[in-house]
Amino acid sequence: MEVENQQRTKGVKPPLESEVQDAVDQTGFGKFHYKLFVICSMVFMNTGLGASSSGLIVPAASCDFKMRTEDKGRLTAAPMLGMVCGSYFWGCLADIKGRRTALLAALFLDGCAGLTSAFVPNYWVFAFLRFLNGFAITGQSAMIFPYLGEFQPKRLRETILCWLEMAWTAGIIMLPLLGWLIIPMTFRYTSENFSFASWNLFVLICSLPALSFSAVLLFFPESPKYLFEDSQDHRAMQILARMYAENSGKPAENYPVKFVRSGGDPLEAKLAVVSNDGLISPVKIKRRKKLIGKMLGDIVKHTMTILRPPYLTITLLTSTIQFAMTAAYYTLMSWFPELFRRFAEFEKENPDSSAGICSLSVVMPVANSTTQVDVVDEFGCETKLQGSVFLYTIFLGLACIPTSVWLPLCIGRLGYRFFLVVSTVFPGAAAVGLFFVTSSTQNLIVSCIFEALTSMGVSVVYCVLVTFYPTHLRVIAASFSALCGRSGALIGNLMFGYLLDLHCIVPIAVVAGLLFFGAALTFFLPRKAKLEKTDSTPVMN
Repeated sequence: MEVENQQRTKGVKPPLESEVQDAVDQTGFGKFHYKLFVICSMVFMNTGLGASSSGLIVPAASCDFKMRTEDKGRLTAAPMLGMVCGSYFWGCLADIKGRRTALLAALFLDGCAGLTSAFVPNYWVFAFLRFLNGFAITGQSAMIFPYLGEFQPKRLRETILCWLEMAWTAGIIMLPLLGWLIIPMTFRYTSENFSFASWNLFVLICSLPALSFSAVLLFFPESPKYLFEDSQDHRAMQILARMYAENSGKPAENYPVKFVRSGGDPLEAKLAVVSNDGLISPVKIKRRKKLIGKMLGDIVKHTMTILRPPYLTITLLTSTIQFAMTAAYYTLMSWFPELFRRFAEFEKENPDSSAGICSLSVVMPVANSTTQVDVVDEFGCETKLQGSVFLYTIFLGLACIPTSVWLPLCIGRLGYRFFLVVSTVFPGAAAVGLFFVTSSTQNLIVSCIFEALTSMGVSVVYCVLVTFYPTHLRVIAASFSALCGRSGALIGNLMFGYLLDLHCIVPIAVVAGLLFFGAALTFFLPRKAKLEKTDSTPVMN
């Protein structure tokens, strides 16, 4: 947006957030945004695929790694630990090097770790590589919302971000389809110190999307909002002009915004303009190379900013809700395939009997180092994953389609608070319902309700973060929230793995309690946040 000459001569500090958003709005909405949405959807689909893959990998690899229930719990928790450790790292990298750079690094690390883990014969090395997968996945999930959101016109941003939920759904549908195609294969290559079976091939193929999408992302630009924050006005204006040209089909020199003044000291403001020949050139360039030490200092400063008024309340509320929802979602999501497997095996052996989730470990011999059970097939080497396990996991993904469509279509009318309440209260009730299921069909119905609504809620929280924070705090807020959420997921998976066979009631009750607690907190969230026209401080209503 053009700043009046009178304002510039007086040295008035420009309203960076509103001016840059106005400049983005002037690029329109069209071809560029469609292409960007496709690649961002592919990246988010990969995060859904990667975050859910442990549920199929763990039972399939049980024999080769001789895993008991607590070993499965540790392996399932390894990616969650990586997510905890990676949450703040990626936020720092995104602020130092940019959103796109952080996404590229996360995708490349995810692909390389997955590719390597497909050939590893040792349990602990495999667990470490799964840790790296989780470390990289959290970078993708935390960065994709700010990256995509910062390119969007203000009027469409919330809706576009909500449509990303459909990409997550696609990922968790594709995963069991791929698993059903590959894992039941009976081939196995074995040498003295190496073995490669169908589940290894599954891991290998799951690593390829991350590497492919990182190559495609190289052709997309950095966020112009980040570039303005980083005083790279020249590059930012080039990107805005490119967006306008692609969206409108007109020459870049027709872009109506001729300059945007970046923030900071008004005496050192940099201006970038579009010249008559369509080439963007700086009117005044006074670059300051940001040292890593200074940037890390900014990270600490921004973290302290979101932990002080006026952001303190919204930070504590969103982080706590994220902790509750993510802990519940990732805990049960990772263990649903295992529960499906147990029901399938029980019903195969006892076709005329019924059992609840908490009684399956009693009526079925389950490998657990803390229980003395005489078992013939202790590690499941003679047990193959039945087709119903994959089919039910596909149903979990299909159950998310209605909510993935409902969310972007209605969030503008119903508001994010409505969706947060729905995605906590009803899944909490579904978790309580797990105590009363006595068959695989009942378990599937309750699981689908839980999966569909909680996955929607996790996406809503990320959308809220983009709405409530200005550009320079957005990534830090998302990283802090992700840190809290992944910590909950780690604790939940460890708890579930250790207590499922010993005190089954406890982990399920904790999951339900967390969701009801999160539902209560949503009523304390402000109804909306908007940026003042004069600065970038949000006004909470």
